[in-house]
Amino acid sequence: MAEAPISVARTLARNAGKLIRGAAGQRRLVERKSAVDLVTEIDRAAEDIIVSGLRSAFPDHDIVAEESSPRRAAGSRPCWYVDPLDGTTNFVHGLPHCAVSLAMAETDGLIATAVVFDPFKDELFEAVRGQGAILNGERVRVSSTETLDEALFVTGFPYDRRQHATFYLKYFETFMRRCRDLRRFGSASLDLCYVAMGRFDGFWEWNLKPWDTAAGWLIVEEANGRVSDFDGATYDPWSPRILATNGRVHAEALAVLAELPARDE
Repeated sequence: MAEAPISVARTLARNAGKLIRGAAGQRRLVERKSAVDLVTEIDRAAEDIIVSGLRSAFPDHDIVAEESSPRRAAGSRPCWYVDPLDGTTNFVHGLPHCAVSLAMAETDGLIATAVVFDPFKDELFEAVRGQGAILNGERVRVSSTETLDEALFVTGFPYDRRQHATFYLKYFETFMRRCRDLRRFGSASLDLCYVAMGRFDGFWEWNLKPWDTAAGWLIVEEANGRVSDFDGATYDPWSPRILATNGRVHAEALAVLAELPARDE
C-alpha cells in the first residue's frame, strides 16, 4: 500500500529541516537571484532531498519547487508545491526563523495536504483537508480576537520592495494605525501557521508564490481561519495578494485594504 501523502511530507520536511539546522552558523555560499532575493547551497540541497523523495513516492505527481521548477504545472495531475527553505535571508544572517514548506494540491487545484516545519523550534504544523490543523500532534485553532483594533498582524515586504517602497509602506502605515501592532518576521509560511495557532490574528502580503503560501493556506483554513484575496475572493496560490485572518477580523481587514491603492501607479 502506498504511503499517505501527509506521512511522506512529514518525513521529508523533517529530513530537510535536519540538514538546515545542521548547517546553521556555518559559512554559506550565497548567490543573488535579485538584489535582495538570496539562495544558498543549503536551499538547493534541501530541495533535492524533498524532490527526490516525492518523485520516489509519487512518480505520477507534478512538482513545483522554488529553486528547480518554479513554473505552473499543467493541472491534470496532483501537484506538490515545495519551498525547501522559507526564510533564506534569516538563515544567511544567522537568525533562527525559517521553515520547510510542502503542500499537495489535488487535480481540482484544492490543497489537500500541508506540512510546514520549523527546524529551529522543532515545530511541525500539518493539515489534511477536513481533518483540522495540527502542531506537534495537538489540534490548534485561530485566535478569538474580535476587532482589528485588538489584533496583532504580521506582514512581509516583497522582493521588489526597493522599487516600490512607498507603495508597500502605505499598507504598513495604514494597518499600523488600525491594529494593536504589526510584526515582520521574514517567513510567510510561518506567518500563516502563526495565524492558524493564534500567535497572530492576521497576515497580508503582496507578490508571494505558491510555494510560500499553499501549505499555510490549508493550515489556516483547517484551524477555522479564513484566507482570501484582498477583495475577499477565493484565494488562489498563484494570486499576487493574500489576506489570512482568524475570520473574526477578516471583514474589517478587507475594508482597510479596499481603501488602499490596488497597485503602484
